[in-house]
Amino acid sequence: MNGERPNPDQLLARVEREKAKAKRGRLKIFFGAAAGVGKSFAMLLAARERRAENLDVLVGLIETHGRKDTEALLEGLESLPIRKIEYKGTTLHEFDLDAALKRRPAIILVDELAHTNAPGCRHPKRWQDIRELLEAGIDVYTALNVQHLESLNDDIGQIAGIRVWETVPDTVFEDADEVELVDLPPDELLLRLKEGKVYLPQQAQHAIQNFFRKGNLIALRELALRQTANRVDAQMLDYREDHAIREVWQVNERILVCIGPNLLAERLVRAGKRLATSLRAEWLVAYVETPELARLPADKRDGVLRILRLAEQLGAEAVTLSAPDMSAAIIRFSRERNINKIVVGKPSRRGWRRWLLGSLVDALISRAHNINIYLLGSPQLGERDALDAELSLLKKSSLPGLRSRIPAKTRKRYNGYLWAIAVTAISAALGWSMFGRLELANLVMVFLMGVVFIATRFGRGPSILAAVLGVGVFDVLFVQPFYSFSVADSQYLITLLAMLVVAIVISNLMVNVRSQAKVAAHRERRAAALYAISKELAGSQSEEEIVRIAVRHLHAEFSSRNVILFPDRKGRVKYPKQKALAQSLLGADISVAQWVLDHNQTAGQGSNTLPGAAAVYFPIHDEERVLGVLALLPVNLRRVFLPEQQKLLETFLRQIGQAVARIRFSEQARLTQMQIEAERLRNSLLSAISHDLRTPLATIVGSASTLVEGDQHLQPHDKLELSRAIVEEAERMSNLVNNILDMARLDAGVVELNKQWHPVEEIIGTVLTRLQKQLLGRRLKVKLPPGIPMVHADAVMIEQVLINLLENALRYTPAGSDLEIEVEIGASAVEIAVVDHGPGIPQGMESRLFEKFYQARHEAAQSGVGLGLAICRAIVEVHGGRIHARNGTDGGAVFSFSLPLDQPPPVMALDEDER
Repeated sequence: MNGERPNPDQLLARVEREKAKAKRGRLKIFFGAAAGVGKSFAMLLAARERRAENLDVLVGLIETHGRKDTEALLEGLESLPIRKIEYKGTTLHEFDLDAALKRRPAIILVDELAHTNAPGCRHPKRWQDIRELLEAGIDVYTALNVQHLESLNDDIGQIAGIRVWETVPDTVFEDADEVELVDLPPDELLLRLKEGKVYLPQQAQHAIQNFFRKGNLIALRELALRQTANRVDAQMLDYREDHAIREVWQVNERILVCIGPNLLAERLVRAGKRLATSLRAEWLVAYVETPELARLPADKRDGVLRILRLAEQLGAEAVTLSAPDMSAAIIRFSRERNINKIVVGKPSRRGWRRWLLGSLVDALISRAHNINIYLLGSPQLGERDALDAELSLLKKSSLPGLRSRIPAKTRKRYNGYLWAIAVTAISAALGWSMFGRLELANLVMVFLMGVVFIATRFGRGPSILAAVLGVGVFDVLFVQPFYSFSVADSQYLITLLAMLVVAIVISNLMVNVRSQAKVAAHRERRAAALYAISKELAGSQSEEEIVRIAVRHLHAEFSSRNVILFPDRKGRVKYPKQKALAQSLLGADISVAQWVLDHNQTAGQGSNTLPGAAAVYFPIHDEERVLGVLALLPVNLRRVFLPEQQKLLETFLRQIGQAVARIRFSEQARLTQMQIEAERLRNSLLSAISHDLRTPLATIVGSASTLVEGDQHLQPHDKLELSRAIVEEAERMSNLVNNILDMARLDAGVVELNKQWHPVEEIIGTVLTRLQKQLLGRRLKVKLPPGIPMVHADAVMIEQVLINLLENALRYTPAGSDLEIEVEIGASAVEIAVVDHGPGIPQGMESRLFEKFYQARHEAAQSGVGLGLAICRAIVEVHGGRIHARNGTDGGAVFSFSLPLDQPPPVMALDEDER
């Protein structure tokens, strides 16, 4: 470890990561190449070790597949009951997530991370169940085979000839706190398979002939080992970053190929590919853009872009670095990525130029420690061959649509030289006007100011011309003998030389400052554009809004017409139905977009796939799948394919994909919640109806059959009692059905209110008349204050509210207990309350009483379907009022609702007699 201080941003990111991890549970994955290597066995052994340490270990779900040694390890461990789900006549066994969250152990074992849950579960995938457990702070042990990783799905399908449909996003694997590789040689695994220790004999024979061929197992084993090695390497890099370690550790071969805008770049990339292949090493290609290289003409920059894209096609990671010092940037990047081999071209400078100006190779050798430097020599080219090679490179670098405007730039460069001459003449005129009154040293400052001006506006070439002209003019006009380049006093030679050197140095410094300011401005603009689109996408509420935001920002940043295409349910790309979303770019090639969607690769103009297309097509994806395609038609392809612009576009597309995925997940969660709620209501309705219809039907059938069969033997009063029982139970059934129909009408919003002005006293009187029979044996007290205003309401519905509240009180209070109806007048509403003297409301249940089909359990309660209070709430809310329940101060329950006094009652005109 060296003495360098850690980067504050890195320290802050580290603290935030550790803070986030402290709140989550730890995920440990037992990782293997195939089924049967012993992942579940190793997981149970680890669980038993934790159990011996007195930790609370719970087996959530383990698939033993009939293996006796695995089943034996389950003895002594607490297991969670399996959740059984009926699906299409089959009973499926699933992990019970809710029971696990309620049990809340320290460690839970959940097998088969890639498993797809049965319909009706909260999440479609088991890894989503595990993510919820981790967010609840529960540690999880699970198992995973390499073929279930999403990024390897296509490769494994090609190797094994079998497509694996159950996959896990790579981010789940990467975010795991610990991965334990469970390895077994292919021959031993095949032996276990033949012995029936993996599958049943008939299944084992089929597996050996298909997926479990030895070649497949060798390939899967190598993939598993590589994934584990890559993870260990990533952990090592994180450790180095967290501890500010800058020295390179020779633990893994990692190659960096450094290229520039020259003929050797393509050979360097191909040589780096061969070296990486021979060493089986990870390799990167880097281009360092210094202020000097930032001023390259368009054709040179296009050539660099072509080489970087070639490197990506050959499997390298292409990186563009921006720094004033090329060697320092390469060394710093090498230490950050733990690169131990650097491939560069042979120095082009020779002799005194290399000694005076230095070279990249010499700087790397002097600064690199524990890093090997590889030099690639360039072939000897004659003058004609060099010219042909340069022309060939220019032809290759001219991507379709990338044409630089040489005449305009040439004119601009010539203008700079003309300005250099003009500014020198102006400086000479100013100096001549002050000659004789100021010292020559002060006149030198006038010419230096002119050099600074030219360097700031026009760059290095014109500024050097201004410096040379300034020295010559100063010698001719202000140094004796005048009007001659000869110098009478030799000390003026030193003055002129110093003036020339200072002018050239100042011009270079000003050019570098100007270039760096321009680069900083571009970076600030890109950061601002990224912040703006991220902020707007975060607040978007629909896919249409996301598309509008994305199209607008893409057009502003890349000067392009564009359209975002999404597939339909069959996976076919379609134009958006909304005209406003489709008019940004009309005529996009749907077939090219379909290819991009299917292959998750860029295609179209400027790419290597279907370059004849008019637009460029980019896939939009989230962590799991391709969501759509961006068709983009830029005015200039360099706005898209320059390295910094390409990274910005990739970030844009990533933000768009995440926003679309968020909206779709939210919609899916909403639909799932609605399905769950509908299923709950359906079950509650069926349960209530089956009970509350069966009881009155049994009474009606029994009473009616007694009347029919025993008519001759029954006394008149017995017949009367049986008839009354039939009528009462029929009325009870009628009320039940009416409640259900009323609730359905209120939910559907088809109820039309017949609002009229009614006295509250009349509404209460009508209700008491209708409930006269039910209120027998009860003492009911009505408290009416004087001056109660009339209410503007549907009297029939408000009467129904009072009836339901009184019937609820009769149902849940002891027989003979008192009831009260109280009316209070407020500033903006009339409040009506029904007070009972029963057992009251259970604590915390006040708001749930108004939910559909909810019934409080109490000994005094009579049967009901649980819709009366829900109907009350719906009616009161339709009138613009509120209803609530609470416990009374002296016991019992108080149900009160308010009706708004939002307008004064009409004034009735008096007739002639009353006057």
